[in-house]
Amino acid sequence: MKVVAAYLLAVLGGSAAPSAENLKGILSSVGADCDEERIELLLSQVAGKDITELIAAGREKLASVPSGGGGVAVSAPTGGAGGDSAPAAAEAKKEEKVEEKDESDDDLGFGLFD
Repeated sequence: MKVVAAYLLAVLGGSAAPSAENLKGILSSVGADCDEERIELLLSQVAGKDITELIAAGREKLASVPSGGGGVAVSAPTGGAGGDSAPAAAEAKKEEKVEEKDESDDDLGFGLFD
């Protein structure tokens, strides 16, 4: 990932086709180690391609990847008399208050250096 970031930084810096030396210079300037094989692999895969087209293609691929994780589906009321849905929505947004415990009660009557 850092090789890709270095490549993008080099392109943003004005180099249309960054070399391996450009990428090594960027990575070493921030103290990152340089893996020669990964740099050469990236450069071989992006050779002769426009960076904006590569980014657009990557976005299309990422759009199909599920990035879920237990999200809650929320449905909006479908018109009509919406008076009944307002109390239910207010209850759903109500957060439970967690009572904070005073840390002074945790010392059980003695301190660390007593």
